[in-house]
Amino acid sequence: MRYKCLVFDHDDTVVNSTATIHHPCFQEYLDLRFPGRSCTLEDYFKKNFHPGFLDMCRDEYGMDDAMLADETTFWQAYVKDHVPKAYAGMKEIMERHKAQGGIICVSSWSFDYNILRDYRENGLPEPDAVFGWELPVDKRKPAPFSLQEIMRRFDLEPSDILMLDDLKPGYDMAKSAGTDFAAAGWANDIPEIENFMRQNCQYYLKTVNELAAFLA
Repeated sequence: MRYKCLVFDHDDTVVNSTATIHHPCFQEYLDLRFPGRSCTLEDYFKKNFHPGFLDMCRDEYGMDDAMLADETTFWQAYVKDHVPKAYAGMKEIMERHKAQGGIICVSSWSFDYNILRDYRENGLPEPDAVFGWELPVDKRKPAPFSLQEIMRRFDLEPSDILMLDDLKPGYDMAKSAGTDFAAAGWANDIPEIENFMRQNCQYYLKTVNELAAFLA
């Protein structure tokens, strides 16, 4: 086993959710609260990549804390009835890792209960720990809190952990915590994102099959 613990981002790393759920939800919210404003899927990916979702909402759309809370409520209601599908091959990777005695954790910007639901609905092994949007802002990704807590809880060293994420905040978190990082490149083909990840990350994996081979 190459790493004792795999820490997965959720959206667009384990499940295909931005294109099918989160972006349509955000556009519906804009249509409701900001008539005439739009956000393309490519721009949504880019802004989530950098500077991140909250900064995008504040800088691009002028949302204050009250409006951000309103957007979160709208998002929670939307995702309650929309379940994303796991990428083909992800279940087998996780099952193999668990069978070898490994640990699977999640650090994501989705809520923990939505993550657990998505794992159940897709037949994925239940994660050993989940750190999601329910955390205080200063403990959410890209803060290193979740990786540090995983190390404390499971008595691990940074070298025992591989963080997998499709976006820069996961890379920033892993860098802060001193863990290895692999970029998940299968969610989009946006050159700016791929070029940054290829140039800066220890590992860049374009397909789920590449991840399976890397961990074998």
